[in-house]
Amino acid sequence: MKKLFLILCLAVQSAQVLANTQDHRVLREAVVDFVQRQTVALPGKVSFQVGEIDSRLTLLQCEKLEVFLPAGSQLVGNTSVGVRCLERHGWSVFVPVQIQISLDLLISVRQLPAGHILQAEDFSTQTIQIAQIGGMTDLRQVTGKVLRYSIGAGQVLREDMLRAPFSVMQGQTVQLILQGRSFNISSAGVALSNASEGQFVKVRNESGGVVGGLARANGGVEITP
Repeated sequence: MKKLFLILCLAVQSAQVLANTQDHRVLREAVVDFVQRQTVALPGKVSFQVGEIDSRLTLLQCEKLEVFLPAGSQLVGNTSVGVRCLERHGWSVFVPVQIQISLDLLISVRQLPAGHILQAEDFSTQTIQIAQIGGMTDLRQVTGKVLRYSIGAGQVLREDMLRAPFSVMQGQTVQLILQGRSFNISSAGVALSNASEGQFVKVRNESGGVVGGLARANGGVEITP
């Protein structure tokens, strides 16, 4: 009789423990929802798989869950997503996630030298599964830009490879433009460095002084009073 009573007590205790234990399926569903919402706006084709949580991990049941991306992590490749409990007995757990993104990226069709002004015929499009965010997809954002350094054939084009063409060149005679509310003054000067449109550049004016302003697309330099 005592043995039966002990068994019943253990069964009741086990049921209470299970009732107070966080269901891992709820955590996985929260991660799935988080990843879907965070990747819906990404370009290309996105697929992902949420891994299993170690079945030996026992967590207290929680009604206030928060899903988050750990610092330094990206939603691409093999990564993890965190789930934390915001209640007094708070805990955190990290769930493995594998995210695959396929993009139509711009690929160089031949070796291109540094300083080359990119044209449409310099690139083809290739569908690639990426391991990290990056790579150019829109030819309109590339055409007319200048390569910072040489690239080989078959190389994926990235934004950090490019710069806008110089509108002002070092040693070039430029028009200095000083604009105010009720006046507009212009004079000549010599650029002391290269600059693309909108970049700051220093200019030596006709009197020998040095002034600075923003390079314009037409080769002028606008001085702010």
